[in-house]
Amino acid sequence: MTGDEVRAGVNLTNLDKPLFDGAEATKRDLIDYLEAVGDRMVAQLRERPLSVVRVRPGQEPFMQKNLPKYTPDWVPRVTVWAESSRREVTYAVCDDLRTLLWFGNQRAIEYHPTLLRTDYGRGPSHLVLDLDPAPDQPFRQAVLAAQLIRRALAADGLAGAVKTSGSKGVHVFVPVREGTDVEDAAAATRAVAARAERLDPDLATTAFIREDRGGKVFLDSTRAGGATVVSAYSPRIRPGTTVSFPLTWDELEQVSPRDFTVRTAIEALGDRDPWATEMPAPQDLPADLIAEGHTIPVARVQAMHEGKRRARARRARS
Repeated sequence: MTGDEVRAGVNLTNLDKPLFDGAEATKRDLIDYLEAVGDRMVAQLRERPLSVVRVRPGQEPFMQKNLPKYTPDWVPRVTVWAESSRREVTYAVCDDLRTLLWFGNQRAIEYHPTLLRTDYGRGPSHLVLDLDPAPDQPFRQAVLAAQLIRRALAADGLAGAVKTSGSKGVHVFVPVREGTDVEDAAAATRAVAARAERLDPDLATTAFIREDRGGKVFLDSTRAGGATVVSAYSPRIRPGTTVSFPLTWDELEQVSPRDFTVRTAIEALGDRDPWATEMPAPQDLPADLIAEGHTIPVARVQAMHEGKRRARARRARS
């Protein structure tokens, strides 16, 4: 049985096949979920270049940025120059349920929009802090780190919304005023992370190099500029097919990421859209936060130079 049918004008196939090993869900479960949260999820994807993570039967997951040649003409798209790869990339722009379900039929499970919209002149829409607990630490470590971020933001008159990453961590999104400079937003993100680290250096670290983290939760401030981050409501390729689920700050203390899957999240949401209701209004970034952030080196660049320095030291010792 293939379970073929049509929804929102999309021909759906092989709906009763498992999504991936350990998914505890079929492609039908994925489509049912995407259809149920469609309006809420599309609101987070609209007007943003989109990368997806797909899983073909019997293959490893892969991230797709460039749209394949067989993409229907009706799928919105935007072509962007990718400086890192020195080529043009044609991204999808998921502005409607039809496009979302087409991706679901392609076994696209994860949805990673950029922080910048297709009109780059509008600037980033949010600062994002990605809080990743140490490998042997529970989800609560990320919860405690999120509270540090919240305190650091509040000290400068800022507020954010929180969601599970759908994996083992937490994302804090801080909406900023349209037209915010990209480099200023990146600097402010670094400063927020640094201030949170200073609040409890035994719990949290901004160390980009894994071996330097010492079992602490990593406050990742590198999601800036043209970076992507998994969307609110997006499923994840994780055991049980968890989803990135928006929460109130009080709820964060009471949940586990495994509480929210493509098979349970619809009931947990009901008719609510917590990502919309809990998200503060866009905010101006304080000058002191931006100024401090511009004194903090970009983590990836600093880590690259440090890695080269350590490699030279190892060669010298040998």
